[in-house]
Amino acid sequence: MAIISSEDLAGSKRPLLYNWSAMLPLAYYSISMFVIFICALVAMAAAAPDYYRPPPTGFYGIPGTYSGPVIPILKDEREGPDASGVYSFEFETGNGIKREEQGAPQGPSGAVAMQGGWSFTFPDGSPADVSFVADDAGYRVESDLLPTPHPLPAHAIAQIEKARREDAAAAALSGRYSAPRTSYGYP
Repeated sequence: MAIISSEDLAGSKRPLLYNWSAMLPLAYYSISMFVIFICALVAMAAAAPDYYRPPPTGFYGIPGTYSGPVIPILKDEREGPDASGVYSFEFETGNGIKREEQGAPQGPSGAVAMQGGWSFTFPDGSPADVSFVADDAGYRVESDLLPTPHPLPAHAIAQIEKARREDAAAAALSGRYSAPRTSYGYP
């Protein structure tokens, strides 16, 4: 391929025909970038929502939050904590949720012992009642909803009774029984 320069035409050294084989890598790069751009454009178009609506305002007018129907508070009584640390509260909502608790400091450390409970109704209509006590003996919960262990089978009860009898017999013999000597006659 002959390169005709502009010197031939106007006296300058600028070529008029280029060697395109030197520019092929640049052309491949440009084509691949164009393909990536088109793929990104198609992906953005596919991910766009089918419709647009303003975000719903819900809880206190905050966009995007939905709190559901407003449930009235039927009862809300709160007392304390007073100077000695005694407190109590009780509330009830319009959909049947109830919560109550009382507490007071106890012992030299002033740890608060409390008792209370809550109740509500499951969507199927069954009631849920939970009560608790938290004091120096720990946290104890009472409810029919808590899982309970299966009763022990008869053979397990018999084994436990046998172990109790053996322990009692060993304790009775402990006064008459002396352990073997470990010194073998040496002091």
